[in-house]
Amino acid sequence: MITFLQRAIIMGIPLLFGSTGETITEKSGHLNLGIPGIMYMGGICAVIGAFFYENAVGAANVVPALAILIPLVCSLAGSLLMGLLYSFFTVTLRANQNVTGLALTTFGVGFGNFFGGSLIKLSNADVPSINLTATSSVFKTKIPYANMLTALDNATNGNAKWLVKIIGGFCDLFLSYSFLAYVAVIIAFTAAFVLKKTRVGLHLRAVGENPGTADAAGINVGRYKYLSTCIGSMIAGLGGLYYIMDYAFGVWSNNGFGDRGWLAIALVIFTVWKPNIGIIGSFLFGGLLVIHNYIPGLGVADQELIKMLPYLVTVIVLIFVSAREKKESQPPQSLGLSYFREER
Repeated sequence: MITFLQRAIIMGIPLLFGSTGETITEKSGHLNLGIPGIMYMGGICAVIGAFFYENAVGAANVVPALAILIPLVCSLAGSLLMGLLYSFFTVTLRANQNVTGLALTTFGVGFGNFFGGSLIKLSNADVPSINLTATSSVFKTKIPYANMLTALDNATNGNAKWLVKIIGGFCDLFLSYSFLAYVAVIIAFTAAFVLKKTRVGLHLRAVGENPGTADAAGINVGRYKYLSTCIGSMIAGLGGLYYIMDYAFGVWSNNGFGDRGWLAIALVIFTVWKPNIGIIGSFLFGGLLVIHNYIPGLGVADQELIKMLPYLVTVIVLIFVSAREKKESQPPQSLGLSYFREER
């Protein structure tokens, strides 16, 4: 059971990054269907930075601080660029948000596959992939609680061994992940607090609900749309960084992301646009994605049916939310609509 929950959490972290970033963007009234491409861009930019750093100094001479900083900065820069492109087209030029987002996804995946293939050729690998094991090992560093448990086990007598087992199970479930997993949870809680409890969050929600009214109240609509989209894109890009450096053990292969970006968008609907609920939702989706590995006797067709569960659950939640018609469970009123100030 502990192993299943661990895998569910690890699988859900990229979805949490993506859904938190998309929620922040959608709160401004922009539906960014480019999240899959942005996550892809965040992943490949991290790979590019780590690849050239490892090759410059050698895998054995990697400095942990730089091994984290270089891919992190590259990932944030690449996803920020994608956010700026989307904002320029949809906010400044007022292009169709759906078309722009889909184009951004196509561009991000194409960019990643092109440069990923180029790096594979530079690495002269026997397999069509890039292995950044040294950088990945730094990203996957966990809280060193194993020695503490061993010392505690040696210090207790037979009657208290059950307490050590309970503590060990707690540590395995909550303390056995890399720092990016905890960053994802912290960002989600912070986003929820900012959106609900601060003036900035109030202004952002006002822009998403009725940009004309917000503009008349003196709120800079364009600035809020740009900032929310760019910040949301950078957060989503961290999902690509986590997927490559932690989940995939530093191995990049073209088209290896699957449909995680689209699942992150679906998760926004599932969590009714609340980042704190996204924490539980992402772990639930992660569990649904891996549960077929823990059910014995399943055939290939049965496994594919079970993999459909996250999408099925999202559709059911969407129907349920639409039927309730509660304001707090609805998307921003101007979601997907361009704002034309002259029509105010």
